[in-house]
Amino acid sequence: MTATIYDLHHGAAWITLNRPDNRNALSAQLVNELYAHLKQANEDANVRAIVLTGNGPAFCAGADLKSPPGSSISGEESVPYADVLKAILASPKPVIAGVNGAAFAGGLGLIGAADIVITDADALFSFSEVRIGVIPAVISVVCMPKLGRHHAMKLFITGERFTGDQAVTMGLAHRAVSASELKAAVEEELEMINLGGPMAVQACKALVNRVPTWEADAAFDEASTWSVATFQSDEAAEGMAAFREKRSPSWVED
Repeated sequence: MTATIYDLHHGAAWITLNRPDNRNALSAQLVNELYAHLKQANEDANVRAIVLTGNGPAFCAGADLKSPPGSSISGEESVPYADVLKAILASPKPVIAGVNGAAFAGGLGLIGAADIVITDADALFSFSEVRIGVIPAVISVVCMPKLGRHHAMKLFITGERFTGDQAVTMGLAHRAVSASELKAAVEEELEMINLGGPMAVQACKALVNRVPTWEADAAFDEASTWSVATFQSDEAAEGMAAFREKRSPSWVED
């Protein structure tokens, strides 16, 4: 049985963690498949966005301690979990996490790395590493920018549980809905993404990730260059023509 499922639906690549009996724990096999599917989605010109979700009652229970990410796989190179998180961050396409249930420890890394997070309001989360004598080291890189030092400190050192609603309040998720509404809520986000020009959407993701790393003067210079390039693009010409002509641009399905 495959540890992940890859499905294309209306321009989105849905990647589903598929180890429900193990609460979608991050085994070496699952991490390898997830990394391969991310690469596949990024290389497919027909894919405009990527969705990460889970099969069963949990989103991801963290590392599989019997076969953790990076452990030996017969005849296959093992992908470090950090490489998966880097691939999500570096993906030119928006990555949405549709968090269908509990996420503990390393599973929260997928949520931290995703660009948009929609969660079951009642899902339980925990940075539980400290409870077994380890730390959320790798996932801190993607979770701390969202949580900030204030929330991260308390959650990391206590390992306490918090809900999807609380995750929104603390900045780890954007929206919390009932379990029955989750798929529709993710599809709403996909529909909104698809209203934007494909290259503009990708440039916006890059802009959000890069601007905070630049000094102010450099940021204005770089942003001005990007602005000129996008205004002069064929995509912008089509978008502005569609606006003037009161029609949908070519990238929007009527």
